[in-house]
Amino acid sequence: LKAGGVAGVCVDLILFPLDTVKTRLQSPQGFRKAGGFRGIYAGVPSTAIGSFPNAAAFFITYENVKALLPHGSSSYLSPATHMVAASLGEVVACLIRVPSEVVKQRAQVSPSSSTLRILSHTLYHEGVQGLYRGYKSTVLREIPFSLVQFPLWESLKDLWSWKQGHVVDSWQSAVCGAFAGGFAAAVTTPLDVAKTRIMLAKAGSRNASGNVLTALGGIWRTQGLSGLFAGVVPRMAAISLGGFIFLGTYEKTRQLLL
Repeated sequence: LKAGGVAGVCVDLILFPLDTVKTRLQSPQGFRKAGGFRGIYAGVPSTAIGSFPNAAAFFITYENVKALLPHGSSSYLSPATHMVAASLGEVVACLIRVPSEVVKQRAQVSPSSSTLRILSHTLYHEGVQGLYRGYKSTVLREIPFSLVQFPLWESLKDLWSWKQGHVVDSWQSAVCGAFAGGFAAAVTTPLDVAKTRIMLAKAGSRNASGNVLTALGGIWRTQGLSGLFAGVVPRMAAISLGGFIFLGTYEKTRQLLL
């Protein structure tokens, strides 16, 4: 819990400006109208509050499920174990992440409004259900992301450990995390764009229904391939750096605590 929480807070706060740029690039009103480079830390209170319990929930689930299922570097079931553990971890973590993400993204594209004002506006007009708009699309983004990132991260660590004859250091784990995260970020960007459009959609609009395929179809018809991969560069940069900081910090904190 502590290792995951510390890692989550570090990565979310350090890379917040890149996340804001990515959100505004994906916003339906366009980068400039969404705020451009102004108020780059808009929505940061929501992230600061949500990042520790979100990351802690993920790693508690991930490590416990991994311990219950068959695993080990010699087992052919190892990648499947990491996939299942990461997927279940994301489902649990999204219960905390989605409300935080909804408020954060709405603040990022409305830098003149405070986080508290956006939270109260969402609750007043949409209720608690409004805070969970985009839950399905977030899970549908995070599960494929984790299916790519975590088995790749674990495999790279195993390979590096085998090559040098001992378990990888925390910085080596961080390098593996950066590569795995960047690759996973690139291939799942269309799902991230769809999730952003759903969270930012006006209540009652077509995208507000939360249908990922509808959102993807609308983006494809209006903006084509470039729309589906909007914000891919800052997303890859943020998640590569994030993978380095997040997984490296997690491993280091875990080593210090155990």
